[in-house]
Amino acid sequence: MARDMTPDGAEVLALQALSHVAGDPDLAEAFMGSSGLSPDDLRRGAGDPIFLASVLDFLTQQDDWVMAFCDAHGHPYDAPLRARHALPGSEQVHWT
Repeated sequence: MARDMTPDGAEVLALQALSHVAGDPDLAEAFMGSSGLSPDDLRRGAGDPIFLASVLDFLTQQDDWVMAFCDAHGHPYDAPLRARHALPGSEQVHWT
């Protein structure tokens, strides 16, 4: 993927991340347990960029999760974080 990730490219990567998380029993249990989601919620969320951003938020919590995902899908290790920044909700908040 290019250095500057487009929102469309970010969604594709996030869908891969969702599939990766759902396909790994330990990750799926951790994600659904921490979020309170069901398998049906995962399927419904696949079309929602905000939900996909939450998948990347989860995945990027641990380096070994990022590395396993990137190794499995041929992405550089910074791709999930770059994708996260291209999706809604990553804007910097200015409190002043």
